[in-house]
Amino acid sequence: MGFISKTAAFMGMPALRNLVSDSIAIDMGSATTVIYVRGRGLVLDEPSLVAVNNITGEVIAVGREARQMYGREARDVSVVAPLVNGVVADFERTRTMLEHFVREARSGVSIFSRRALMSVDPVVTHVERRALLSAAEHARIGRVLMMEEGLAAAFGAGIKTNDLNASAVADIGSGTTNVAIVANGAIIHAHSNRIGSGDINTAIINHVRRHRGLAIGLPSAEKIKLELGSATLPEDLAAEMTVGGRDVLTGSPAAITITAGEIYPITQYVVGKILEGVLSTLAELPPEVAGDIYGRGIILTGGGALLNGLPEYLREESKLPVTVADDPRYAIVRGLEQMFDEPLLLRRVVRSEPLLDASSEAYSL
Repeated sequence: MGFISKTAAFMGMPALRNLVSDSIAIDMGSATTVIYVRGRGLVLDEPSLVAVNNITGEVIAVGREARQMYGREARDVSVVAPLVNGVVADFERTRTMLEHFVREARSGVSIFSRRALMSVDPVVTHVERRALLSAAEHARIGRVLMMEEGLAAAFGAGIKTNDLNASAVADIGSGTTNVAIVANGAIIHAHSNRIGSGDINTAIINHVRRHRGLAIGLPSAEKIKLELGSATLPEDLAAEMTVGGRDVLTGSPAAITITAGEIYPITQYVVGKILEGVLSTLAELPPEVAGDIYGRGIILTGGGALLNGLPEYLREESKLPVTVADDPRYAIVRGLEQMFDEPLLLRRVVRSEPLLDASSEAYSL
């Protein structure tokens, strides 16, 4: 009798099943990490941040706890994002962060996951994919499969896996914008640009420092973007908010009042770059595919799709219908979890990795 059989006989099969979470879907992005567990639904949505002790190198906080420290760290603590533009910038801290998130996502007694499906940027290198794969394996996951973000976002946005006509999906994240053209459950064409909604925050920080003489942090820039930022001309250009920071010249604490009219050109510049990437991708399509897109338009997913006025701006500039997926931040993880019920399709869409055995039971979903 094998170990599992003996354990099952001793503990009872229900108790054994509690120790192993069956399948999890992981969308680990530069800004946030979202995890779905089969049978339990969406269980985790936290910032992709870690707080590190600069002296010992120890990770002392992850996710929401790290974000609470962001901008107000103790002198021996730094809060960092271990993923930049969707790729691993710091392997050890990415591994620690993923281990923490997977442990949080499991049920109270579960200590092991049989399989996981992760989203991956289409332009990441083989080395970067292996780094993500290795990080996931250290999180006590039996088998790790990878699927392109654009395809997962398309399925999560409601595109049918057997739809023969082409659809265009633009997934706008914090650090990247992925455009995928999908038909019959496969990607026809895809392109990824290293620009996203997080670039608006950086542009706001640079503007406020250069033109208003105030140094502000990313949390303040994010607040400005959410409250005043718009891809289209704001109805109330005089809408304002007060933001505090450090005076660049004196070094003293200071504050300024900033208006929607001042933020609008900053936001529109970045949105214009995102639009350029979308249009350049559409310009490379075969005629029949382009005809499908003309009739169907563009579906927006990702957190950047929630930027005020973005659908209207893209619709006006592209002359195409533009819609936003339901709960666009969760489109990718919804698409991933659908694959657990589509084993044949999963075999076709999974990204091949040398460490994965295509004949293993991990493909028998």
